[in-house]
Amino acid sequence: MYTLRDSILRAEQLFARREAVVCGDVRRDYAELADRVRRVAGLLEAITARGDRVALLSLNSAEFLELFIGVPCAGRAIVPHNTRWAAPELAYATEDAGARVLITDRDPGDLHRVVERVIRIDTGEYEELLSAATPTELQVPVTPGTLAGLFYTGGTTGTSKGVMLTHANLMANAVHTQMAQPFVTDDRYLTMAPMFHAAGLYEALVLPWIGACNVILPAFDPEAALDTIERERITSAIAVPTMLAALNEAQAAAPRDVSSLSWMSHGASPAALEVLRRSAELFGCELIHLYGATETAPIATVFRHEEQHLDSDRAKSCGVAPPGVSLRIVGNDGETLPVGETGEVAINGPNVMVGYWNKPEQTAAVLSRDGWYRSGDVGRLDEEGYLFLVDRAKDMIVSGGENVYCTEVEDVLYTHPAVLEATVFGIPDAKWGERVHAVVVIRDGHELTEEELIAHCAGSIGGYKIPKSITFQTEPLPKSGPGKVLKRVLRAPFWEGHETAII
Repeated sequence: MYTLRDSILRAEQLFARREAVVCGDVRRDYAELADRVRRVAGLLEAITARGDRVALLSLNSAEFLELFIGVPCAGRAIVPHNTRWAAPELAYATEDAGARVLITDRDPGDLHRVVERVIRIDTGEYEELLSAATPTELQVPVTPGTLAGLFYTGGTTGTSKGVMLTHANLMANAVHTQMAQPFVTDDRYLTMAPMFHAAGLYEALVLPWIGACNVILPAFDPEAALDTIERERITSAIAVPTMLAALNEAQAAAPRDVSSLSWMSHGASPAALEVLRRSAELFGCELIHLYGATETAPIATVFRHEEQHLDSDRAKSCGVAPPGVSLRIVGNDGETLPVGETGEVAINGPNVMVGYWNKPEQTAAVLSRDGWYRSGDVGRLDEEGYLFLVDRAKDMIVSGGENVYCTEVEDVLYTHPAVLEATVFGIPDAKWGERVHAVVVIRDGHELTEEELIAHCAGSIGGYKIPKSITFQTEPLPKSGPGKVLKRVLRAPFWEGHETAII
């Protein structure tokens, strides 16, 4: 198996003068990127020891990319921080990782007290240090099993955990991804998901292998993303569903030339069918559904040409495992369930993490001795190996003994033309234990009542699944850094005063 060093050295040898990264006014070829990776290694040799962790708190940038590659190439582990975390969450992840150095594009505030050294990107300090650093030949003893990074889970449920991914894990994902949805050298890929998240980095190590270009958007804005697609002749991109919906709105309002797009992938959370139908119409390219987790580096399934199946039962699938990855559905006792039965999704392959940093009990709870990762997701496999996710186990509502899976209700809500955003969760009910509640954002220029939306659902799903109450709001739904709706924020007020809460 390969290391990150193999990827960048191959790119330097074969594609030295090909454009490697574009971000704003920055344009660098692979020779320049490789030189900067060597300088990152030289800088770290002077201020850290091999095996140390280096925290990174930054928006997407060309510097982020070179640090993501360069820190592991130097035999250190990168610790990307969620830019939307509050100060206590940042301090926790930094301390938990034992990071000695923080590299950031902003005032770190009290976070500087947690580390020995802060290096600022925004003040020019990083660039000065990099220019003065002695490039190394990347010959530190890095093996496939060397820890490449600690990737902290979003913290939407409980304390964040540092997912330990090795060089082998990350490079296995790169190989699996390239086999499942191949790039070619002339491709220009748009990174618009946050790079601290798996969705923002899942292709970052594929592109150097084949000499394609990574065009980086510092922060997601649908107008800027569409302008970049048109200007840079982008051929492929990934968007989380909330981004995809925003791109649809912007493209419908002011169409750009997006004819260069070959495919658009989406992942991180389920996408409503209406959003996908609109994307297929507006962008006219292949749609690819990706499923995975930080713990799987991240790809576990790929659904190519999803746009061809939006009117069939397969539309609710997230695809099949790529070459090198195996799936099975397991019951409560860990036994493999037959095709068609619903249970927990388990994933196996060289991309699966080695564990959670300093958390052996949590590791043992999800990772078997033979390397199967229990995802916590509820799903089923059909006879052709297509995975159908039912929901996250924690998002399942039990109302009067009946299981209600939130995504099924959300899909119906999204079919109403006045609904811009919608999310569903369970709230306390004295009779039923829980009842279905929805929070809905109405599209500009539309009006909608609770009675009208409930009636709209009545023809599509069983009575016990229909929302019993709906909250309307004008502001967007709260989201985590990767763009997932923060249901716990919306759900929490309903459970105040209860001894137990399903959050």
